[in-house]
Amino acid sequence: MINNPLVFVATSDFAGKLRGKSFPLPDLAKRSQNGVGWTPTNVQITCFDRIAETPFGSLGDLLLVPDPETLVDIDYADGHLSDRFVLGDILELDRTPWSCCTRSILKQALARLEHVGGVSLVASFEHEFQLQTETPTFGEAYTHAGFHAQRRLGETLMAALNAAGMSPDTFMNEYGPDQFEVTIDPDEALRAADSAVALREITRSVAQRLGERASFTPIRDPENVGNGVHIHMSFTDTQGVPLTYDANGPAGMSKLTGAFVAGILKYLDSMIALTAPSDVSYLRLTPHRWSAAYNNLGLRDREASLRICPTSAQDEAGIARQYNFEFRAADAAASPYLALAAIVNAGVQGIEEGLAPPPVTQEDLSLLSAKDLSAKGFVRLPQTLPEALARFENNPTVRGWFPDGFAEIYLAHKRGELAYLGTMTDKERCAAYAGVY
Repeated sequence: MINNPLVFVATSDFAGKLRGKSFPLPDLAKRSQNGVGWTPTNVQITCFDRIAETPFGSLGDLLLVPDPETLVDIDYADGHLSDRFVLGDILELDRTPWSCCTRSILKQALARLEHVGGVSLVASFEHEFQLQTETPTFGEAYTHAGFHAQRRLGETLMAALNAAGMSPDTFMNEYGPDQFEVTIDPDEALRAADSAVALREITRSVAQRLGERASFTPIRDPENVGNGVHIHMSFTDTQGVPLTYDANGPAGMSKLTGAFVAGILKYLDSMIALTAPSDVSYLRLTPHRWSAAYNNLGLRDREASLRICPTSAQDEAGIARQYNFEFRAADAAASPYLALAAIVNAGVQGIEEGLAPPPVTQEDLSLLSAKDLSAKGFVRLPQTLPEALARFENNPTVRGWFPDGFAEIYLAHKRGELAYLGTMTDKERCAAYAGVY
């Protein structure tokens, strides 16, 4: 049968969905210069394929311009079509970044970090997902039997990630029913976010080819654990020398790291609407779910919003290379670009304000009264998406990290998403999100 191979150029949008257009693959070089036409109102398509209130209406034109370095083209040698897509930036017709382009927003945040802190960010995204089986599997958390049941999926996924230019690290059977985690090695921050976007699409594709359906929904069952995205971060100079660790700093944090971490924690309650942006995200962000409920820094504590990760090296140079911190208040309803941009901007704000490094908690904060929490400088994170959106809306510093008009459009998008859910029960909401993620 005749065939003109197509490539899909895509943007990771406000809903964390990959949307775009296709064109003939031989035109990639030309389209990398000229782009394809894009419509401003597309940004208001919610995860449920409803258009939220939009200031653009039917007006306006943009360009979706592919970055050929992000091309994914995986031949699974199974007789079916390859996975072929390329990520891109949304630009105005004069080639300036559009105010709602998530990838451009991350580039701007990383440029701010380099300008203010004089460092580059290295990052890695850990993803949890679940297979949507009719009868969930229980009793196989972390077991060999649970792993072996989906070994083919794991091995195919590892091969596919390799083919996409990533360096896969681990694949494991997680705690929840039919839940798995996949990790890849750290990379330069923009590339790490590109990889996070691609990994979700590749995982869904591999599962589908094997007769399964993978969902990255923040939580599938309100009575069970959720699926998080854990973002690991560290700093280097222009020569790749690690700058995150200082043996004499509190908990090993360099001065820059301490201020950066303090900024994230100071502004976390006002930016979490960008990192955990679904209605059901807040069913997961509760105490004793191994997620995050407070703005605290923990040492090897998997219930802290930020965690200093363990190192296994025995020498100072090795520790410096391994030392990193992990942001845990995120999930895959968020665009990796937008989530990381919010985190980076908060950290840079901390550097600019000269914030002192935060204390490291070693206690269960859920046992403290509101008065005791306040006395120690902690806040309970928003417990609903409307509350998270209100804190974002009412914090001019956080809104100011983003281009003019972004905040209003993002708020309208999310409120349109909430309107679709209406009076659904928690179980019905979980089912709705499981279907679209």
